[in-house]
Amino acid sequence: MIAALIILAALVVAGAVLYFFHRRDEARVESYIEEPPEIGENAECCGMHITCEKDSLLSSVSPEIEYYDDEELDRYAGTGADDYSDEAIEEFRGVLLTLLPHDIAGWARSIQLRGITLPSPVREELLLIVSEARAAATAHNNA
Repeated sequence: MIAALIILAALVVAGAVLYFFHRRDEARVESYIEEPPEIGENAECCGMHITCEKDSLLSSVSPEIEYYDDEELDRYAGTGADDYSDEAIEEFRGVLLTLLPHDIAGWARSIQLRGITLPSPVREELLLIVSEARAAATAHNNA
């Protein structure tokens, strides 16, 4: 009985630690999206910073709207993140999942510039894909 309690306590502690790190990482991604880093108009990416214009999700970095064969999504401009139907969510998800990996950040920038709010589930998927891609790039650069 004591062994079972020790195992249970260890699982609770491990779960609490994992939850803490998950929330911390999630907060970092959210703050990165909401608070753009200072980037000058003529700044060039030197490869030493976490953000470059090429892979930034910030609409303030590049004011040019680029379409990714997704003009039909313009009809959702002004729709709230939680106001989408299941069909609309699947439409956004379909576009996201058919993009090439290097086009995802540009597509997100384009969506923002067009005044379209992503549906909440698709936004979470986008953040996950981008954070995984950046982690992989960072790991590759450090190797």
